[in-house]
Parts: sequence; C-alpha cells; structure tokens
Amino acid sequence: MTDRIELPISGATFGTDLSFVELVRRQRPEALPPTAAGGGAIEMPHGTTVLGLRFADGIVMAGDRRATAGYLVADPKMQKVFAADDFSAIAIAGAAGQAVETVRLFQLELEHYEKLTGDRLSLEGKANRLAQMIRANFPLALQGLVVVPLFGGFDEAKNEGRLFFYDATGGRWEEQDYQATGSGAQSAKNSLKKTWRPGLDHATAVRVAVEALIDAAEDDVATGGPDLVRGILPNVLTVNAQGATEAGDEEVRGAVTAVLEARS
Repeated sequence: MTDRIELPISGATFGTDLSFVELVRRQRPEALPPTAAGGGAIEMPHGTTVLGLRFADGIVMAGDRRATAGYLVADPKMQKVFAADDFSAIAIAGAAGQAVETVRLFQLELEHYEKLTGDRLSLEGKANRLAQMIRANFPLALQGLVVVPLFGGFDEAKNEGRLFFYDATGGRWEEQDYQATGSGAQSAKNSLKKTWRPGLDHATAVRVAVEALIDAAEDDVATGGPDLVRGILPNVLTVNAQGATEAGDEEVRGAVTAVLEARS
C-alpha cells in the first residue's frame, strides 16, 4: 500500500508508542517530511478540486486528475483520493508533494496502531489524528505548502458514513451532507447544492459527484475535466459497511457520459 520505512525498534516501548509518527520522530527523524522550508518561493505542483458526499449507505469521495504548477499542467493524471484503511478514505488538495507524504504517513499511522493494539482506531480517533498531523504542518502552510484534505469513512459504531473537513491549522468540522476543497471548491459546492439530497443511492451519488467535478472544471482553469478520448477520468472511491472500494473506469465513464448526454 505504501513505501515501507524500516525502523530499529530496540528500546521502543510499544505500550506507549501507539503513534507511528512519534516513534519515527524519535528514532528516524530524517524520514519525516520537513517541518521548515528555506529559500524563496518554489514552483511546485498543486492538486486542485476534491469533494465528498454522504449517501444512503456511506460516503463517496471524488477528485479531478489535474495538478498544476503556475500556469502549467504538471500532471494530468494525479491521484487525489486514497483509501486510508479498510473503512476510511482521504482526499487531498494543496501542495502535491506534501499532501501525498501526509497521506502515506497517515496510512502508516493507522496500520501501526492496528498492529500494536489488534484493533482499528475509531473513525472519530482517525479524524482527530489527521487534524494533529495537519496542525504539525502549519509552519510549512505559512510558506505556501498548504495541505487541506477531506476525510471520511464508515463508522461501524454508528452504522453510518461520516465526512470531515479541515482547514490549514488543523481545525476539524463534521459535515452532514457534502463538502469540497481546492481551487474549484466553490463551483463544486454550488453544483452539489442543486443535485445532492439525503438518502441518495450509490449510482446517483457517483453521478452527482462526477457532475460537480465537471461543473468545477468549467469554471476553474486549474481543475481538469474528464477526457473520454485519453481515458482521463475522475478518481471516485466509496466507503460503506463492506469497506473502501475504488470505482472502476467503466462505472465512472458511464456517469460522465450520462452527465454530458443530459446536457447535450
């Protein structure tokens, strides 16, 4: 799932080392993403629009595929939506390199906790831990390396999907319906405001998510719209009681085609 970091574990007290990040910070601090940047402004890829919404059985997260560096398309096929573990997902916008490193570290953090305790961290606990990691990135955020994710999953205790939104300081809010972040977030939310409703079935939820990304791409130059000819389609991931599942190309292509045909 992620690149492995081999750690010497002599002297580690696993009873108190439930945090993978704290363990790495003590024994291999050079393996962590930097916490301070030097020099002037750096031209780097940025991920743009991602969104999440609740439906009858859980949540759907989706993101466009474009990463930009200034006025250039740095990557037309960047992945922005990831499974955090078996029952949660994270979608990233902001400084691409820092965001991807945050995702990898978060995935390792959840895996580490589960291996040490033999149990999964609660969804609320996962959301809180991600907030702490974003807060630790705040010095870099002040220098332009902003990471603003969406997080969600299926809460087995409450038997429902839940969605969480963050700001650059690590502030965390739970959303009851839908949320978007990134440069095209406002256009995506305007679209979701018109098309989302409580109790959507899965197929409709995927179509609503895809339509919001298409609307964002029409208004925001940094958001990449679907390209059926080149096979560049939004990343769409569902989390429900059966776990986290990425939508296949045919399912996403069908949703994109349905939206475009309805408009023509």
